[in-house]
Amino acid sequence: MELKEKLLASFMAFENKGNIDLDSSVHEIRTEAIDTFEKQGFPTKKDEEWKYTSLKSILKYDYSVFPKGETTIELKNVKKYFLHEIESYKIVFIDGIYSSFLSDTTHEGADICLLSSALKRPKYKMIIDHYFGTIASKSESLTTLNTAFSKEGAFINIPKNTVLPKPIQIVYFSTGTESEILLQPRNLVVVGENSHVQIYERHQSLNDNVILTNAVTEIFAHKRAIIDFYKVQNDKKTASLIDNTYVQQKESSIVSVNTFSFGGKLTRNNLEFYHEGEHITSNLNGITIIGNKQHVDNHTLVNHKFENCESHELYKGIYDDASTGVFNGKVIVEKEAQKTNAFQQNNNVLIGDKASINAKPQLEIFADDVKCSHGCTIGQLDEKALFYLQSRGIPKKEAKALMLFAFGNDVVEKIKIPALKSRISRLIAEKLNVDLGFEM
Repeated sequence: MELKEKLLASFMAFENKGNIDLDSSVHEIRTEAIDTFEKQGFPTKKDEEWKYTSLKSILKYDYSVFPKGETTIELKNVKKYFLHEIESYKIVFIDGIYSSFLSDTTHEGADICLLSSALKRPKYKMIIDHYFGTIASKSESLTTLNTAFSKEGAFINIPKNTVLPKPIQIVYFSTGTESEILLQPRNLVVVGENSHVQIYERHQSLNDNVILTNAVTEIFAHKRAIIDFYKVQNDKKTASLIDNTYVQQKESSIVSVNTFSFGGKLTRNNLEFYHEGEHITSNLNGITIIGNKQHVDNHTLVNHKFENCESHELYKGIYDDASTGVFNGKVIVEKEAQKTNAFQQNNNVLIGDKASINAKPQLEIFADDVKCSHGCTIGQLDEKALFYLQSRGIPKKEAKALMLFAFGNDVVEKIKIPALKSRISRLIAEKLNVDLGFEM
């Protein structure tokens, strides 16, 4: 049975399993979503938005759709995947199932808990009905597939005038108890007026079994809210990730999404921002460092609808061996969005003879009083600069790594959590296969 047919056959069992919110609006949303997925199926390279990314290599497996049972893991075996140097709230899942042992949730001053709990409790019904599924695409097939099976993930509700004293970590572990498994976490983040939150997200396999994660996150930033979201993607080469993140911003809010893609077989990041007010700032930053036959595809969209808003987009890529990168960044400035300031930059270095990058920056501007720019560069290391460093006594390997580290450092500098900044600096040095002898 092909994966599409298996998923369609599993949907009814999923809806009836555990008596989950069949009387809520989510039931209707799920039903509409599975109908859309049935009509569209999985995207192919014939679709313009998937022109440079094929899913054939990851759709051929016989994935388990539901975990067979709950698995426990020891903290000492996974501690390195957390930001253990700092205090934080934690929402942890093992093979798609919540781990109370590894988590540290709260309802004091804010709701940092589970989506499954929020779906069942009348206390949160108004929030779920108001936000769930409202900005996630209703036509993109993989998003609708996630919506159809949405049950578990992080639920974060920050009331107005709240500055969380510590970051939130959302971590998904796969133990490999299933030889091939499909996970579909769903996160809902609502941040009230004048509130501030920092969020760290990671998906991590613990062995080399095949895993496909199809994740969706909806983020709502109200007036003057500040959200710093960090996605660390450094998984095994048998793991693939489709990450769909949708952001809605209200007046004077600031949302930054920083994506660090270092591992995994195939990674596709769909990141969409929608402005619903004036004086909004959106920051999209990312760095990709991959080798072998890895593939990372960054698709971004910023939709400017109101006056006096800004978006700043900076993506860097370093590609070795026969790896492949894709960058497709679209900025839309509606007719009403006068005095928009939109900046988009994508820079890439190919250090492997068979490495490649497909870049497609796009601006669609319908307003006339704007300041918009975009740029894209693809090249190799400057041989003269490399020779200069060698002439100063730096070995070629270290000189090359130093130049590459400097190339990506302006993205690293945007990290506002010192422990994470240090962690990313070490990861970059590790990926460049060198000890630089310092931390940022």
